[in-house]
Amino acid sequence: MVLDYSKWDALELSDDSDVEVHPNVDKKSFIRAKQAQIHQQREQRRHEIKTLKYERIINDGLLSRIDKLLESLKKHEDSSASPDEFIFQTIMDFASNPAEDQAPAPPEGVYTHEKEQPKYSAMMSSLVDQVKKEFEDSKPDNLFKAYIKGVTGHLEKVQSLQKELFAKLAQLEKEEGAKITSDQLHEGFNQSHVSKAEQVKAASKNKESSVELLNPGAGSSASKADDEGEDDDPANVEISPLAKKFAHLRTGDYKAYLQFISANPEIVAEKETDGLLVEAFNSQLKGDEDYARQCVHQGLLLQYCRSLGRDGIQLFFTRITTKDHRASTLFSNDVNDTYFRIKSRAAELSKENSASNDPAGVEQIQLHAVDPNTKITINLPAADSQDPTEIEVRKIFDAFPKDLQKALETESLDEVNKVLGKMTVEEAEVIVEQLGNGGMLSLEEGIVDATTEEGQKKLKELEAEGKEEVGEPGGDVTELD
Repeated sequence: MVLDYSKWDALELSDDSDVEVHPNVDKKSFIRAKQAQIHQQREQRRHEIKTLKYERIINDGLLSRIDKLLESLKKHEDSSASPDEFIFQTIMDFASNPAEDQAPAPPEGVYTHEKEQPKYSAMMSSLVDQVKKEFEDSKPDNLFKAYIKGVTGHLEKVQSLQKELFAKLAQLEKEEGAKITSDQLHEGFNQSHVSKAEQVKAASKNKESSVELLNPGAGSSASKADDEGEDDDPANVEISPLAKKFAHLRTGDYKAYLQFISANPEIVAEKETDGLLVEAFNSQLKGDEDYARQCVHQGLLLQYCRSLGRDGIQLFFTRITTKDHRASTLFSNDVNDTYFRIKSRAAELSKENSASNDPAGVEQIQLHAVDPNTKITINLPAADSQDPTEIEVRKIFDAFPKDLQKALETESLDEVNKVLGKMTVEEAEVIVEQLGNGGMLSLEEGIVDATTEEGQKKLKELEAEGKEEVGEPGGDVTELD
């Protein structure tokens, strides 16, 4: 058997034994710089390969859609209708399936000039705009032939670009495979033997040590990024004043919509659509269904306009206002589906956050006496009192919410607790502190926060004292449920 060792000729080794440098140049520094240069060139080459592969995928998707557009134009070449109608319908077909219309995201480390992830329908709209500009000055007699010629020219440009891309990619991959680097090596001819008993033992140990997490992503980098508050967090998205104005235009007034977009072209941006959909969700939570649906309608209207390009907006409005037109039906179905998804999610969220579903899970402040024989009394200042102290206390009382004033006037602790239970913990804490400072509650030991460790300890001490001191009145306290 003859062993072929020729593949090791491609092994890239760092051999500094025969490196000769100028006497004034430090040899070690020169070698480190040379190594850094090699690594930099290698990383740059790999990044370029990754970028070219991504561009190849985008171009393949674009070429298939250009072919479909040409097929549609050639099929209706003898038609008396305007080619714009068939172009519009073809692009609408591309946009009708969002999953296929969305171009794949670039791989990690590959950056594009586009701020937003591109859509094929938007690319095709831009291509048609370019074709139209190319022949609009010449004013051709046959628009179909002009479009076919222009689109074919762009098809050939993309094909030529794709050919150059393939050649460049092949060259880079050849250079990458010409040398064997350390990160391309893997172990070979390495065996290990584990007995059956050891395998069972190891499997049992792994099973015992594995823990099912309630939130598997809690420790991930993505989770940390969410905790730190990224700019792309949907919770940070708000409707802009311009979008809010657009949302409040009269329902169904498409003429006003078109005029507004023409006067404010910056409204056709993805962030404005996002803001309108967030506004729709918040409005649905508040129960304003009509406004929520209108926000969904306006948001998707802007999304369609953005996908079809500047020259497609006028045609889009013409089609969706035409009764029973396919474009109108498609748009209406999209609005309905999106709104009902928002409505369903808002209902689920309202149900989850409802205090009636889980009263024990809602933190609230309630006033209670630890000793059952002790009563907390409510002392209200007289409205016509001339005493300076009572006058100040009356000012505090008058500043309370009306429902709390009525509850205090009943001198019933249960009624006061009902009102406190509807408040947030922070609001109730302020109220209780004002009641105590104003002397409107007869309290001896003050307030005990039973939700804290220190409060629980204090509560137990007071209960113990109440049991030991038989016949003596216990301290009046308040407890935080």
